[in-house]
Amino acid sequence: MQLSDFSYVLPPELIAQTPPATRSGGRMLVVAPSETGFRDARMVDLPGELRAGDLLVLNDTRVIRARLHGLKDSGGKIEAMIERVLDGRRALAQIRASKTPKPGGRLLFGADGALSATVIAKHDDLYELAFDTDDLLAALDAHGELPLPPYIERKPGDDDDARYQTVWAREPGAVAAPTASLHFDEAMLAAIRSRGVEIAFATLHVGAGTFQPVRVDDLSQHRMHAERVTVSAALAAAVAAAKARGGRVVAAGTTVVRALETAAAASGAVQPYQGETRLFITPGYDWRCVDALLTNFHLPESTLLMLVCAFGGFERVIAAYRHAVAQRYRFFSYGDAMWLPGRAGR
Repeated sequence: MQLSDFSYVLPPELIAQTPPATRSGGRMLVVAPSETGFRDARMVDLPGELRAGDLLVLNDTRVIRARLHGLKDSGGKIEAMIERVLDGRRALAQIRASKTPKPGGRLLFGADGALSATVIAKHDDLYELAFDTDDLLAALDAHGELPLPPYIERKPGDDDDARYQTVWAREPGAVAAPTASLHFDEAMLAAIRSRGVEIAFATLHVGAGTFQPVRVDDLSQHRMHAERVTVSAALAAAVAAAKARGGRVVAAGTTVVRALETAAAASGAVQPYQGETRLFITPGYDWRCVDALLTNFHLPESTLLMLVCAFGGFERVIAAYRHAVAQRYRFFSYGDAMWLPGRAGR
């Protein structure tokens, strides 16, 4: 398939700029493979869509304050987006500046340059920076800014500190939220558990590359950005148990899909995995693990839309997007959700 196949027309006013009043207060479009049309529902209806014996898998990554504003030692303005924290001092970052910084250059961030860094090297599109601190995550909390997506056209506010994190976020490292999970609150989690649904966690640290456009029309030529994944032995065992009892493995978001499918790539069954993934899922993909998917609405021509089309069927998902536009659903990170209770062809 070609990149242009995944285009659709989205009125700009449908891009959600703020979260709904409550986490579970959004809408949910049901796209069931056994139905001819689509059902307009609410997020609070999700527990009723799940069945005893299902396994719901969530991403426990935590968004870090990854955006830094500052100056080069020469005085020019600079913005850095931390892509990955490597250790207590070093990170890989995207950098925006009028002139490209060179190895050895000094960068000053925060009020009065309270956080400084040295440019070590450039690796493809990312710069390796060494910061003058022994606890970079704490320094980012003190001097960084929450990295709202580029299509949210405002500065982050106090409300975003809570609402652009999941209620269970615990593993710092993401620079974007696993947005399908932003719809869950404690009451919904309790309602899901009360139905006999098991809940487990994977970790995929979402990178800034998730917002990068696909720059080739021939999708076979696209190189997916790398993201860090951890699938524990406990999660692998929970997936195997769910499959054995006839339950569905339900992924909350495309990040969970990529984590589970990466961990199942070698043997066809989910195995413990810790490392990187560049898994690029497009229509025709040979599914190994995920049986049902909750996801937000994604950008036109994005790799995330391609993944959803691979899961739900290209024509059906594109038709669902047209329905969502016509019915004025809210799109992207703070927007509404789509529920696919089964894969196309099953």
